[in-house]
Formats: sequence, structure tokens, C-alpha cells
Amino acid sequence: MSITQTASSPTSTPEVPVIGHWVDGALRASTSGRTAPVYNPATGVVQAEVALADQAEIDAAIASAQAGFEVWSRFSVAKRQTVLFAFRELLNARKGELAAIITAEHGKVLSDAMGEIARGLEVVDLATGFPTLTKGAFTENASTGVDVYSLKQPLGVVGIISPFNFPAMVPLWFFPVAIAAGNAVVIKPSEKDPSASLWLAELWKEAGLPDGVFTVLQGDKLAVDGLLTSPVVQSISFVGSTPIAQYIYETASKHGKRVQALGGAKNHMLVLPDADLDLVADQAVNAGYGAAGERCMAISVVLAVEPVADELIGKITERIARLRIGNGAGVDGVEPDLGPLITDVHRSKVAGYVDIAEADGATIVVDGRGCTVDGHEDGFFFGPTLIDGLPTTSRAYTEEIFGPVLSVVRVNTYDEGLDLINSGQFGNGTAIFTNDGGAARRFQNEVQVGMIGINVPIPVPVAYHSFGGWKDSLFGDAKAYGAHGFDFFTREKAITSRWLDPATRGDTAHGGINLGFPQNH
Repeated sequence: MSITQTASSPTSTPEVPVIGHWVDGALRASTSGRTAPVYNPATGVVQAEVALADQAEIDAAIASAQAGFEVWSRFSVAKRQTVLFAFRELLNARKGELAAIITAEHGKVLSDAMGEIARGLEVVDLATGFPTLTKGAFTENASTGVDVYSLKQPLGVVGIISPFNFPAMVPLWFFPVAIAAGNAVVIKPSEKDPSASLWLAELWKEAGLPDGVFTVLQGDKLAVDGLLTSPVVQSISFVGSTPIAQYIYETASKHGKRVQALGGAKNHMLVLPDADLDLVADQAVNAGYGAAGERCMAISVVLAVEPVADELIGKITERIARLRIGNGAGVDGVEPDLGPLITDVHRSKVAGYVDIAEADGATIVVDGRGCTVDGHEDGFFFGPTLIDGLPTTSRAYTEEIFGPVLSVVRVNTYDEGLDLINSGQFGNGTAIFTNDGGAARRFQNEVQVGMIGINVPIPVPVAYHSFGGWKDSLFGDAKAYGAHGFDFFTREKAITSRWLDPATRGDTAHGGINLGFPQNH
């Protein structure tokens, strides 16, 4: 399997193939006539076009998924588990292929692509144990001769709308759990890097998943709205920016769907004066510049409790100077530390925030604007950027930048730093760096954020916990994966049952007529 396995289209050319849909267990060419470019971010070259579905294709994809659900939901637990294990083994064996596809379309370095697959595999591992997570409960003789028990059943067809920054890991947060629970999935990948989902679809087919259970619908807002408003689709899972997450939540909820919509972030790292500043500098660079900052869990702001700011800025600056920027695929076996941003438009947006910070009086300590890479002059590169003295009123502070831009904000006390975090719009992730256990414990209880790291900069929970933030970082009632995931993708029936004992059955055994509210005895 490779990125070149794309569908042809009447609008395609031999040089630039058109990436199609995956419907009924096979690649399908699009007939919509609408496409969008897919770039290699390291070179700036259009390497493919991706189809943008029309309404007929949206309807066909959803209908195929409904047919797949009718088959898959009747599979025994044992047969479903066999397919899950087969998929897990195939993905683990061939993850290098998927990583290469991610790097070619997203631009992140290969080791980072492998890392996102590894984190996604954790959720697959969790999903293989679904029999214990989807079983109901039983109470015998809850009332005399009456048993009460519950069943957990799948929802039906579920929709996943995936972002560009993690084309494998984010879908893997959702679809292993959804499929294990007996649902059929329609995934709408980002049109910026659409091929990873197709590769995963082929893997599912090889693992024995029935046709229609995993469907890939390429498209833009028309496809998104098609999923949000379809009466067949029962739930929507989404990761992306806060404005879109709010739109997804409001629209899908209005149409009667369950929704888990994970939005944006502005993650802060609070550094106390007793912290190990070498550790802090290493982790600030890792969390601020890894994946070129295109992570919803990236650290964007270091809150330095004085008097540590100057020393910390010096240490971060030293480390930035050693970072290598280049093609994520590497050159002659040497991998860079950072790859490019996803598009030229996004690069301009990131640069615009640095312009805003400068105009608002901040000091640009390290400037990544204008970064170029030899041999890749047309690539969408943006160098690591370090900002000091950023006013907390600046849009560069309050808004999500989603690029390799790290800002240092000086504060005088723990309380001042905590207040800045808690007063923000977002509540996705945060971290504290300290050697004081009491301060760390106080922080975890007082900070109003969903995921917290203590001397850990990117506190993404393991798969048997759940991922999700607070405030404008999460819309809906359920987080991703873990216990939340299985609750989200199933619905419960409670059954109250009575069977009369043949030995005592008689005219009065049923208890006679009683029009009062049923009571337990």
C-alpha cells in the first residue's frame, strides 16, 4: 500500500492523480468534478488533487455505511474481536508505510509520524478488549421474582471529521472504539492530507472488516454538513479549531446527534523558581516546536515566575540554535527536527501573529519569519520563534497560533500565573514545572483545565483514560477514547424481567390488579 494508490477521475491528469473515496470496500473515483490541491509542504509542489464530494456521493457513502452496519452489528463478539486483533497486528507491522504517507502530505518528520501512529495504536489495543467494556450488568431478584439487567448496543452509523495535523492519530482516537462497539464509520479526512484514511481503509479490508463498515468520504464543508444533517448518522466526533467545533456541536445537536467536538487551545506552562531550568528548557522546546507547533496540545506560553525568565530565555535560545529544519522525510538518512507547515496560507497566518506581537511591543528573541531551506526554497517552512514580553492583551497571546511560536510571559507569583491560565478562553492542556510537591498538588486542584502535566509538558492521557479539555476546548459531554469513548459509541437498554415459576403458577400468581405505581417487594 502506498500514497500513489489513488482513484482516477474525469478531471485528473496523468501527472496529478485525483484521490477518491473509499465506499463499499473499494476505492471509488469521484464524479463531482470538484477537487482541491494536495501539496507536498516541503517542496510546495501540488502532488495530487483530492475529490470534493457532491450530495449524491455523500448520500451514497452514508447508505453504504448503513448497509455495513446492518451486517457488522450482527457479528458475534468473538468475530468482531478477531477482526480488531487482525487490524492491530497489520497496523503495527506496516506503520512505516503509513508514516511515509503522513510525512509526504503533512510535512512532519518521520519520527513524529511514527509517534502519532504509536499513540493511535494504544487506542486499538484498548479497543481489542471491548468485550469487558461493552457488557451490561445483571441484578437477580431485584424485586421478588424480578430480574433487572442492561444491554449496551451500538448507535449505528457514526461520523468522524478529522483535522490535518494528525491524519492518523485523531481518527484512531475514535474509529477503533466505534467499530469495536459494533458501529459503522464514515470518516471525512482533512482535504489537506487525505491519503492516510484510505490506507487505513485498505488495512481494515485486509483484516476482514465487512464492506461498508469503514467508509472514507473526501470533501469540504458540503461533506461536513452532509454528515451533520443526515438522519442516518447518529453521532459526530470532531477535532479542530474552536469556531468550527462550536459550529459542529450546534449543528449536529440541532439534528439530534451525539457530539464530541474537541476545539482549540492556548496551553500554558507555569515555571516556578525552584524548577530545574535545563529540564524546563528542553521540554519547552519539545512542546513548543515539535510538529512545527501544529498540535492542539503544544505549549504556546511559558509563564515564568521571576526571577527565572532571563536565564530560561537564554537556555531556550541556545537550544533553538541547534535545531535542524528541513524535509520531514530526511536527506541521506538524516532527519531534521522540524518540518514545514501544512500550507503557504497557514505559514502566512502564523507570520501574521508574530507581526501582531511585534506591533504590540513584544521582543522577538528568535525570529522564524523568512526561514528557507536549501534545495526546498518553495517549501512552507517557518523557523522556531521565541517571543519575550508579550502583552496578555495581544491577539498573539489570546488566540491560538498553531505554529512554532513560543512566548514567554513574566509573572511575579504562582497566583498571578494561575489567574492568567484560568481567565483564558481555552482549557485544553497545561503544565507546571516545580520540585515542590505541595505546589504541584495545589495546581492540579486549582487550575481550570482538562489535562494537566506535572513536569510533563504535553499531558496526553494514555488510552484507558480519556482525552479532552474544558471551556472552549470541548463541546459536548464526552471526551475521546477511554471509558468516555465506549459510553459515547453505545447506548444502554435496561430490561426488567419476570418469569413465573411453573410450580407455583396459578390464578393469583401474577399479583392481581393494582393500578398504583409499581413498587419493589
